[in-house]
Amino acid sequence: MRIASLVPSATEILFAVGRGPAVVARTHECDFPPDALSLPAVTSDVLPPGLPSAEIDAAVRESVADRHTIYRLDAERLRELAPDLVVTQATCPVCAVPPDVVEEAVCTMPQAARVVTADPRTLEAVWQSIVDIAEAADAGTQGASLVGGIRRRLTRLAGYLEGRPRPRVAVIEWPKPPFAPGHWVPEMVEAAGGRNVLGTAAQPSRPVELAEVATGRPDLIVLAFCGFDLLESQARLRELSEHEGWREIARGARVVAVDGSAYFSRPGPRLADGIALLAWAMHRSHPELQPPPGRGAELIEAGWVDVAALPVQTRESI
Repeated sequence: MRIASLVPSATEILFAVGRGPAVVARTHECDFPPDALSLPAVTSDVLPPGLPSAEIDAAVRESVADRHTIYRLDAERLRELAPDLVVTQATCPVCAVPPDVVEEAVCTMPQAARVVTADPRTLEAVWQSIVDIAEAADAGTQGASLVGGIRRRLTRLAGYLEGRPRPRVAVIEWPKPPFAPGHWVPEMVEAAGGRNVLGTAAQPSRPVELAEVATGRPDLIVLAFCGFDLLESQARLRELSEHEGWREIARGARVVAVDGSAYFSRPGPRLADGIALLAWAMHRSHPELQPPPGRGAELIEAGWVDVAALPVQTRESI
């Protein structure tokens, strides 16, 4: 079987269930696992690199309204690679090539190819999509095993957090304009032992005024900027801080930046790592939860400190 993955989360899933050798095409954003980088990319971005967040937001809105996407699909290259299975998504209009564009390209291929379109909007749907993609790739047993391991991990996490206070948490998904999270992110906060105070599970992310963030009275603000890694999220705090009212909100809460692209935006296996990262950021409650360096950083006075370097809090210290 030859597989084309047209969404980064599907690439992660396929490699995680042992089907990496069958993947013959990826998107330009597929960067995990590192082995995926050696595969030919059949998409590209229509937006220029390095834009400020406000300009990216405006350009995305304009491009989606005009072209219905911010990506180009190299249909000719896809035909040359001759996949038997093409995996894409319909969850977010700005996260991948739209399904209708994919279907149109596949229809021009000389050989028949199956198109699988994932559309998860909740954590449970994400876990099911892992099983579905694995089954489509003839790795159903491996997919079920992977999801089983994720469920057991989250059950252990719930045991670690049992009886602990649940801090009020606001996740912000974009700096300018600020975006409240949707889809599975509010559920991630709850699974990590927090009380989500911004955004609605299973609904799209949406722009908000900082007054709405303030209304939630968060104890912890998590900067999980969509499409940005940890270093870029830290750097783009300056854009968020330009909004009126930010300093007052931040003064009353801890602020943590995370690798939103890897652990929050993509509906794949690493959402479990994102939940564990949130749990550590909220509670620092168990040595087994301590994340590897480089996944998150806390803003302390004038600088950032990697959350992996923060001390573990015992029950007596909370």
